[in-house]
Amino acid sequence: MLDSGFGGYSSAALLFLAASALTAGLARGFSGFGGALIFVPLASAAIGPRLAAPLLLIIDAVAAAGLIPNAWRYAARRDVGVMGLGAAIGVPLGAWLLTRADPLAVRWGLAVAVTVLLLVLISGWRYHGRRTPFVTVGVGGLAGLLSGSAQIGGPPVVAFWLSSALSAEVVRANIVLYFAISTVFSGAAYLAGGLITQSVLVLALFIGPTYGLGIYVGSRLFGLASEASFRWICYGLIAIAAAVSLPIFDWVLR
Repeated sequence: MLDSGFGGYSSAALLFLAASALTAGLARGFSGFGGALIFVPLASAAIGPRLAAPLLLIIDAVAAAGLIPNAWRYAARRDVGVMGLGAAIGVPLGAWLLTRADPLAVRWGLAVAVTVLLLVLISGWRYHGRRTPFVTVGVGGLAGLLSGSAQIGGPPVVAFWLSSALSAEVVRANIVLYFAISTVFSGAAYLAGGLITQSVLVLALFIGPTYGLGIYVGSRLFGLASEASFRWICYGLIAIAAAVSLPIFDWVLR
């Protein structure tokens, strides 16, 4: 049975978790974003946010490791380093909230946060103010707070750098490199907070290949439709994930 060795979770919950990982991987593979906004709310409904966030951290770190060398080559490393200072502050605070807050409250807050971030993405809002070091640190801190608490720190960073005059290649490299730094801080904070447990590692072995398969297939599917179409598919998946993950639907999985 799937139940044995996986913390007593039902077969339905584990299959739902694997399906969530596959869907999130597909979204990230063909659009470059949305994986965390899909996976964390859904996984939180199945296994709780204190397992879902570190689980995504591990499987995504492995999947994204190959992107780092190229990002280091093209990124504006000084700007990324300044934003990383904000992550050094925001990530531990977010991890502290994850360990101390009531899991049910975290899930309701996560649903609200995902909905707000989705609206920001759909609106196409971009930051057009002055790009001072203070502002850059602030964006890194906000993204770090969201990453530490739920691994959903992408939208603030994406909106900030997409509105710059940097080339698309540099913007992509900046985003990848920032989240490599944020991942290190998150890993350290989760270890210190006791969030990376044997259960998380076992679940990572279980669904990691599924997530990786989703990224691979999604990247291959990217050329079959316009980028705009795929982005709207992602928006729809994120909206569905936010709705399905609401605690009022727990009776389906528990």
